[in-house]
Amino acid sequence: MKNRKYLFKYFVRSFIVISIFLVLFFLIERVEYNSYKQNTNYKLSAILEKVKEKYPDVKEDELLDILKSNEVNKDTLSQYGYDIIDDSYIKQNDYDNMLFNFLKTITVLSTFAMLMYIFVKYNIRTDKEIDKIIKCIEEINHKNYELKLEDLSEDKLSILKQEIYKTTIMLKENAENSLKDKIDLKNSLQDISHQLKTPLTSISIMLDNIIDDPEMDNDVRQNFIKQIKREITNISFLVQSILKLSKFESNTIDFNRKEVSIKNIVEETLKNVSNLCDLKDIEIKVKNKSKNKIFCDCKWQIEAITNILKNAVEYSNNGSKVLLECEDNNLYSQIKITDYGKGMDKEDTLNIFKRFYKGKDSTKDSIGIGLSLAKAIIEKDNGRIIVESEKDKGTIFTIKYFY
Repeated sequence: MKNRKYLFKYFVRSFIVISIFLVLFFLIERVEYNSYKQNTNYKLSAILEKVKEKYPDVKEDELLDILKSNEVNKDTLSQYGYDIIDDSYIKQNDYDNMLFNFLKTITVLSTFAMLMYIFVKYNIRTDKEIDKIIKCIEEINHKNYELKLEDLSEDKLSILKQEIYKTTIMLKENAENSLKDKIDLKNSLQDISHQLKTPLTSISIMLDNIIDDPEMDNDVRQNFIKQIKREITNISFLVQSILKLSKFESNTIDFNRKEVSIKNIVEETLKNVSNLCDLKDIEIKVKNKSKNKIFCDCKWQIEAITNILKNAVEYSNNGSKVLLECEDNNLYSQIKITDYGKGMDKEDTLNIFKRFYKGKDSTKDSIGIGLSLAKAIIEKDNGRIIVESEKDKGTIFTIKYFY
């Protein structure tokens, strides 16, 4: 409010100065009138004394009637050499008129000077504010977003300063995000390059062996072909996963959201991991107390929960079990997936959802993108996922879908 108060003070000071001027001007006019009246009365008094002295028989009423009369004879003074319009017989009035005109001039000039001082002072302050704003804009143009705009209030300049500050914050965030995006893109390209390099190198070596040895044993050749197919499958899965994740991050996926029961999502998820469970002889024990429906894209949520459940099965010991629990409350529906396998240390739990991150005990075929994709999918449908883990005791993934 500082600038608004200053503007108010400007108007108050101007009003006070103008008021003082009017009062002084009125007083000068009043004193001037009284002075003229007094000088005139002195002269009339002297004339009346002379008339009474020379004509003692003249009555006072007759003299007063003459003074009160509105009849004017312009030729009377001309007989004595005075022009009633241009000449002034009472010289004291002339002196007083000069004095009062001087005082009036001083008063007007003083008032004008004071108003100009107030106006200039206010405009100097305004110019300083404008100079600050110009400097801020110049700093922004030089990509310096560390600005401190003080004394914000509600006048136009302060509103402008606030808008510049908002623009500065936005530009700063955009600049930081742009730099972050470039760094992320660079890191992603490096990670993708690294992820593709190993299988492509293996494929290249195996193809060279097949080409260079036409007499290669058929069993060895078939083994190479199977490994090549496996690596191609891994590359295809990696590319598909990256494309999916990129679509999520760039908001280019059209979701088909509708109300879906937790039960349906769980049933489809169990089908997707059944083969893997059979290979490792792992039992998935389901405790489903959920009766609510969530508003989501069913296909994508099934893929997200599948990735998490698949991760739990892969890191469980052969012949063990995985617990899948579902329940509802007034705020959200929850899916909890608990395995009793290798577990993770604190560093892994902090980074497990990062793209291409692979824990210390990750499998050889892991590409570190499944959990990152699952987290992106869940959060798109107003969900949250957290992980708790203890080394050699197991891991718990908790997914909450808020209503």
